[in-house]
Amino acid sequence: MNFIKTLLLVCAISIFVYPLTAQDNIEKLEGLLYLDHSPVSIEFQDGIISKIIRLKELPDTCSRKYIAPGFIDNQVNGYAGTSFVFGGSNLTIEGIEKATKALWKEGVTSYLPTLTTNDRKLLTSNFALLAEAKEDPLLLGSIPGFHLEGPFISPVDGYRGAHPLEHVRKPDWEELMEYQRAARGNILQVTLAPEMEGALELISLCTENNIIVALGHHNAPSGIITEAIDRGAKIATHLGNGAANTINRHRNPFWPQLSDDRLMISIICDGFHLLPEQIRVFYKVKGSGNTIITSDVTSFAGLSPGEYVTSEGVTIMLSPEGKLSYPAQNVLYGSAAPMTKGVGHIMKVTGCSLAEAVQMASTNPASFYGLNDRGEIKPGMRADLILFTIDDFKINIHKTIVKGKVVYEK
Repeated sequence: MNFIKTLLLVCAISIFVYPLTAQDNIEKLEGLLYLDHSPVSIEFQDGIISKIIRLKELPDTCSRKYIAPGFIDNQVNGYAGTSFVFGGSNLTIEGIEKATKALWKEGVTSYLPTLTTNDRKLLTSNFALLAEAKEDPLLLGSIPGFHLEGPFISPVDGYRGAHPLEHVRKPDWEELMEYQRAARGNILQVTLAPEMEGALELISLCTENNIIVALGHHNAPSGIITEAIDRGAKIATHLGNGAANTINRHRNPFWPQLSDDRLMISIICDGFHLLPEQIRVFYKVKGSGNTIITSDVTSFAGLSPGEYVTSEGVTIMLSPEGKLSYPAQNVLYGSAAPMTKGVGHIMKVTGCSLAEAVQMASTNPASFYGLNDRGEIKPGMRADLILFTIDDFKINIHKTIVKGKVVYEK
């Protein structure tokens, strides 16, 4: 609640951060502030929020529309037909641009392209492409860095998830540095299994070199998890997933990660990966301050519902509700629901406020990854803004603004 009170205080005081002249191009966005649903006008110039004005009322066209900071997704494996590495993707700069622009339509103004377990040469090549795309002025700084999920994860079925076994490897600092050089130093987070040989040492090295370590796709015992956190691990990747269907009710990786207050969690709230009661328990334990909503979307997200065949020849189904399944084995085949679904769903199943949901989808990831210029609405921050309505817990994006530019309008 201190977070909300602080932001409300900031928004209540309209100030100029930069001196204005008649020549300045002032833009504005009017709507209901997500924090307290009060009518406001957000002014911005040169891509930066300059002023917040409290209004008595809004025009009829804005009366039901909310304004919030754009969503920040820390785990995007691909989108709208573009895969960042899965399936031996033929990644291109054009594909990265296509995925970014499609994400803008869902209110995602910043995201971490996520490369999963794969061939070492392919990972190196795709990190180099992403590093080049990151500097593309057309993307307006929407890619602040990258997430490496694997290849240093558990090889055990279930815990490994959809990661290909032939490419799972023991933690190797030199290999990670090869990827980091290709990425031009932009790998912000590595997800690994702490029980793997050499993992604890790698966690220490990552911590010393300002790379965030996440625990995921693992079956580490409590003591190893505690030591991993002692050495600097900071977050659990998509908690509740990346685990075998049958686990020991007492000794499993969930309890120690939930019980340690030093560890944040990211959770997939698409309505398929976690049951409502799981989300409620995770939320009650960690709270809005230590939870990040992620999508974990694949290249099939953003496509039309229907039947698709993967590069490996597997037939999968994408439902109108965003469920991506593998009918032959009656299991999920990754995620296809964007952040809009997660924000609405967590409000529905936990009863949390819109302000708390946006905190978990924007403010928390911004703070966690050191993106101090975004994730909040206050003077001096990037004008990364979304205008949306909420209908029966469904978030409908009407306008997306990135660095002061309208990049999507319904």
